[in-house]
Amino acid sequence: MNIQRVNSFNMPSLENKLSYSGCDSWMDFIHRTYKHPVHRFVALKNDRPLGALSLLEVKHPVFGHYLATAPFGSYCGFTYENNEARDLLLDEARHLAEDIKAEYVSLRFDDTASPPPDGWIEHPVYFTYLIPLPPTPDDLLKRFSSDHRNHVRKSLKKGFTIRFGHLDLLDDAYEALALSMHELGSPYHAKQYLHQMAKSLGDTLQFAVTYDAKGRITGGGVFIYQGKTIFNLHANVLRFARSSYAGEFLYWSVIEHAIQKGCTTFDLGRSLAGSGNEIFKSKWAPEKKLLAYWFWLAPGHELPSLNQKNPKFQFAIATWKLLPAFIIRPLGPYIIRGLV
Repeated sequence: MNIQRVNSFNMPSLENKLSYSGCDSWMDFIHRTYKHPVHRFVALKNDRPLGALSLLEVKHPVFGHYLATAPFGSYCGFTYENNEARDLLLDEARHLAEDIKAEYVSLRFDDTASPPPDGWIEHPVYFTYLIPLPPTPDDLLKRFSSDHRNHVRKSLKKGFTIRFGHLDLLDDAYEALALSMHELGSPYHAKQYLHQMAKSLGDTLQFAVTYDAKGRITGGGVFIYQGKTIFNLHANVLRFARSSYAGEFLYWSVIEHAIQKGCTTFDLGRSLAGSGNEIFKSKWAPEKKLLAYWFWLAPGHELPSLNQKNPKFQFAIATWKLLPAFIIRPLGPYIIRGLV
């Protein structure tokens, strides 16, 4: 078996295994948007592909120099049929990191069947949440706790409405996500990021935006369709609407829409163990699935913790919430480009 460096994965046998965050169109879109180099490798045996690895190289003055799969996504970009192919690809990732003097390599994928080989560290802090979608929404409603059923029903009586769309909904989708992320104290991408994403992914991407009875934006999300699965790439609601169960309305409306489109699984996306997001997602009777997050660390470097639970970020988060939009909107993309 040998490893080859490639420019793209034009191999159906591999493409079928790579999820939306690891596919060529996603990596190419991130490269075009933020100019991060992409490194792709394929493991071959008798010209038959048995594994593939796609890594984004990030250089940032604050967050360092590293390699990562699934930029701005939950998992994938790394797939293999056996441990021989896996280990050859891992060796290639390590050699690349050493050559470019990267601080670490971060692999995000969904295979937790086996521990990582020597030299790699597993950091099991992220889960994803999979809702099996039945033929009708009522069948799913019966699985919820009585409190959650009550909250969903209340949300439907608050006068909320929802729109689904593509580039026609870009402005409102951006406002929903940028405003909600500001409230959470987190930087967000420029509107051009969502525009290029929609163009790159085409009909597989759908924006959703919710409004209250007065027509004010209350929340929104970005959803990706692959086969019979809908992926929640990013969804938030604004603070003023949370007590009226705007979050329940958004998710329930997306579920109804997905069932109408014939989907059988709703992947709610990753969340940190013990976070508020995990608590909310757990209300929807999902199958909780641990994600395999493996790291290789260069000598002298510690395991990275680029998330909101890191105590080092608490002051920055609190300060960001207080800054006006005319400061954070141009500054946000510069910061977040290093937080893939």
